[in-house]
Amino acid sequence: MLTAALLLASVPAPVVNVPALSQQYLAWRPGEIRCDGQAVAAAVMQRPDIALATTDPQRVRSVAYRFAIDDAGRPHSITREGDAFVPFAQDIGPALAASRFPAGAKRADCTVRYTPQFASLEQAPIADLAAYSIFPAGPKLPKTGWDRLGAIGNCRDRPRPAVLLRAYPDFSKVAATPGARDWSLVAFDTDADGRPVNARVAHGTGNADLDAAAVEAVRASRFAGGARTGCLYPYWRAAGRLTAPDKPDEGQMRPADARCPAKLDWATRPNSSYPPAYRQRAIEGWAILSFDAAPWGEVGNVKVLDAQPSADFGQQAIQILRSGRVAPSAQGATGCVETVRFKMPDHYGQFADEE
Repeated sequence: MLTAALLLASVPAPVVNVPALSQQYLAWRPGEIRCDGQAVAAAVMQRPDIALATTDPQRVRSVAYRFAIDDAGRPHSITREGDAFVPFAQDIGPALAASRFPAGAKRADCTVRYTPQFASLEQAPIADLAAYSIFPAGPKLPKTGWDRLGAIGNCRDRPRPAVLLRAYPDFSKVAATPGARDWSLVAFDTDADGRPVNARVAHGTGNADLDAAAVEAVRASRFAGGARTGCLYPYWRAAGRLTAPDKPDEGQMRPADARCPAKLDWATRPNSSYPPAYRQRAIEGWAILSFDAAPWGEVGNVKVLDAQPSADFGQQAIQILRSGRVAPSAQGATGCVETVRFKMPDHYGQFADEE
């Protein structure tokens, strides 16, 4: 076996010319939503983040979700069908959690399938390129995209206008959208003295407060470099906090034959980590888990009993719980029940990032 391996290793590998894949625009489009067998229309369907993909489109498959809708029109019990990794799909679950349906129509057994749509950067919608330039979920927007955004005017010609004064909105007075970041891309020209003129919203998410504040901030800014046309500047507002659904009493989920103290003594506290895509949208959640602890303190047999508003919080909670270690004991413990809460910081939303 050793000789054969050496002989094989000495044979040059065949050269295979693989064509380079170009960077493509990727958007996820939701299909028909059905609940209990009937088609249902969303009041607000939040779009998952745009991606720039350098991959074979055939490798990115559609993905289906199951969920329910409460009396307020909020999706919950969100679960993705299948457990295979889906590239560029990390924001689909959070976007669905931030969507809204008409209130007063509680629904169960809802399904929706998201399909990937690819296009070249030359064919991608301008507004989506603008959104990606503000919130890049991967590589920065390439020159092809920037050329399309700044195709009008001479503001990108070098030397570019120097910023003498950049004004910003008072974000505390701009209403935030729960679970979604808002943005306004302001287009403007400058006169010979560097004063912005003809300021207007070119693209955005439609947050009226932010649009008005963004235009006023551009008008208050000042630039050097003389008269220019086709200038662009974005402002964005962090997502508003989307609080977690009500949580049941974890005591009711404790197994009847459980042998676990009411309060565990942790030798090593579990590491806290928030699901990144949900943190970005300020979506809070919780997960209730059961587990056992070995006499030497190792945590095992971890199971999710319930997680809201999405199963993603349950998967994250499993990792968190397994990172901890219970204080050693003679008998260990079985049937323990613990709640992991995912809560945005109390100071969140006091200040919004703007560039």
